[in-house]
Amino acid sequence: MLSEKTLQKIAKKVLKSTDISGLGTKFQGKVRDCYNYSKQRILITTDRISAFDRVLGYIPYKGQVLNQLSTFWFDKTKDIIPNHIIAIPHPNAVIAKEAKPYTVEMVVRGYISGVTKTALWHLYETGERLIYGLKFPEGLKKNQKLPTPVLTPTTKAEHGAHDERLSHEEILSKKLVQPKILRQMEKAALSLYKRGNEICQKRGLILVDTKYEFGEYQGKIILIDEIHTPDSSRFWRKDNYEERFQKGQEPENFDKEFFRLWYVKKGYRGDGKPPEMPVELQVKTAKRYIKIYEMITGKKFQPTSYPLEVGIRDAVLKYLKN
Repeated sequence: MLSEKTLQKIAKKVLKSTDISGLGTKFQGKVRDCYNYSKQRILITTDRISAFDRVLGYIPYKGQVLNQLSTFWFDKTKDIIPNHIIAIPHPNAVIAKEAKPYTVEMVVRGYISGVTKTALWHLYETGERLIYGLKFPEGLKKNQKLPTPVLTPTTKAEHGAHDERLSHEEILSKKLVQPKILRQMEKAALSLYKRGNEICQKRGLILVDTKYEFGEYQGKIILIDEIHTPDSSRFWRKDNYEERFQKGQEPENFDKEFFRLWYVKKGYRGDGKPPEMPVELQVKTAKRYIKIYEMITGKKFQPTSYPLEVGIRDAVLKYLKN
């Protein structure tokens, strides 16, 4: 694990954004910079970190962790559904198929938990029992395992906007996705979650919940964006989950939920001006991301040298030239 001193130094050199000429028009998402180039999509994963649908700051090595962890998972799930990966020219970059994203994100939850406005526990705690078109019984406790994983889809919000929850019926009535495609998305999402949780369990982790994004490529559905990362998923430590749940304690997590909770404790859930992120939180979050990468992949994290943009540019342009 990298030392706190090293991470504090890198915190001053984080990759906030990119501006690579010759790749066409850039679209900036919450975390990734996207360039459309000759029927390919160049995705650069920066060190930006978001929560509550807002970019709140920058975390050392976060972009590398997300990109490499997604690469690991795309490979482990390609038999379930094809994905957008063409090549990985740099630890922070992906050459991807130019798919047309569907406007619905598939969220799968195996437990009733979460603090965001679209999270099951937050909605249940406020008194709702019909959530995402699903009926939940009385008496559930926070962080309780659900009898079976459930689908809780949301809209795919534009940059700066909030995701809105959806039900199966609403997706169809609003004609956001055709019925056949929706069935494929739902089946794939549940299968991906099952595979992800099986692998995580072997690594001493529980895949609590996660989101998937899909797109259309050459008339077929493929998996895009990222998969099973600390940004899109939540992970708990397996061996002490039951004991902590019975005691009413929070599970030991290995994702960015603690990051969200830091803001919640300061009264922030995405509206208004966020509290300024201290360096200590940057370092703690970086350690968490690196730890989850190593736990899931079984590999030691090999950090890329900062600053990053020149190396990313050279690697991407070299790949495209060849």
